[in-house]
Amino acid sequence: MNRVASPTRELDLDALSGRLPTAFICSGCGYHLPEDEPVRPGCPTSRAGDDIDHVLRRVLAPSRLAFPVGDEPNPFVRYRTLLHAYHSALAAGWSDGDVVDFIERLDHDLARVDGAGFRITPFERSDTLSERLGFAGHAGVWVKDETGNVSGSHKARHLFGTLLELEMAGGPSTAAPRPLAIASCGNAALAAAVVARSVGRRLQVFVPEVADPEILDRLRDLDAEVTICERQPGSSGDPTYRRLAEAIAKGAVPFTCQGNLNGLAIEGGETLGWEIVSQLASANAHLDRLFIQVGGGALAASIIGGLTEARELGALRALPRIHTVQTRGAFPLARAFERLVARLGPVPTVDEIEQELARAARHRSEYMWPWETEPHSVAEGILDDETYDWLAVVRGMLLTGGSPLIVDEATLRTANEIGRETTGIDVSVTGSAGLAGLLDLTNRGEIDPGETVAVIFTGVRRSGDQS
Repeated sequence: MNRVASPTRELDLDALSGRLPTAFICSGCGYHLPEDEPVRPGCPTSRAGDDIDHVLRRVLAPSRLAFPVGDEPNPFVRYRTLLHAYHSALAAGWSDGDVVDFIERLDHDLARVDGAGFRITPFERSDTLSERLGFAGHAGVWVKDETGNVSGSHKARHLFGTLLELEMAGGPSTAAPRPLAIASCGNAALAAAVVARSVGRRLQVFVPEVADPEILDRLRDLDAEVTICERQPGSSGDPTYRRLAEAIAKGAVPFTCQGNLNGLAIEGGETLGWEIVSQLASANAHLDRLFIQVGGGALAASIIGGLTEARELGALRALPRIHTVQTRGAFPLARAFERLVARLGPVPTVDEIEQELARAARHRSEYMWPWETEPHSVAEGILDDETYDWLAVVRGMLLTGGSPLIVDEATLRTANEIGRETTGIDVSVTGSAGLAGLLDLTNRGEIDPGETVAVIFTGVRRSGDQS
């Protein structure tokens, strides 16, 4: 099926009429969070069983903003003018300097807990990897390396962005000393624990039975309250997610990367996309394709959002084709994508795609539901039973001509070995799963050796990782 290559957004962002050039809007029901109310993680109109894909999205009015061109080493300082919290703080009387000082103070506290704060992470062409995969000339493979980020993965970006919104935009973090809560099998839990510890907040963590003992020990060292959740025979769905939902119902703040529970997490992850745009511009380079591993979908939704906003702000000429990567152990995103594509014609227009996406947003259960069997894979970190941010990711693939990829265990292992050998980056199998997707398409002869492509190494290899 041929797909359109000129992306758009389903919202008229320049129609934002409030004081702020940013807003949070539910992509499922259209609810617009009032700017004079405290920011909140989820859509307040969501009701159990309504089958609407309630995910709050931070949107921008492009005519009222410019893409940042600073050189600050901290991404949250460099790209602060794109954050909703920044504009909320200015409206409340803060100065730009006040915001910078606040972010840097939080970052300093973070470094005291984890050893380092946030810095722009490397993104460059790997000559050795490009040669290994047969790319020619100046084309090849660019690698974004997140293994040296706070807590060893990209997850802390999502949660630090959430913290800024809660602290600067008057959300529940300042309204009451309610506990924070997250469901995770590893990296996200570590990131949440580091961020929570840095500001002295209580954190409840729900993990599966297979969680790495090393990670569990580190969580407890960080004073996280760890609950191991058993999967009951005959039940579907992630047991950690169910326990998280119970904690939220009792008053906990969702400090998690699942967009339907915490739409604030996407904005922090968008710093990755904005960095990629800035780094490409500095090298006078462009991308033809981008491969992103997907579990719950926050990483892919964030990068797609960041790149799309950069394009709307004139900093990026065109989006790369987006390819997502899942394992044969569980691929709920690919399943949803194919069900939606089946309803479209062979060459759908942008409007037809957006109309079908709008319908899907109100009939979620037709496209996304928990994986029926317990998933298993060497890439344990992307075995989510559902892709919670699926709709934004499907939109990104459809509007760029990309596609979902499903890779086998041998390809995941081979990609990790090649990635570590050629780049010297000690990345986990989960963290290099995007490269497995690239390897799969390359082996099938579907990648032109003259293309420029990118992968993201998102998590450092730990002692309990399979390899």
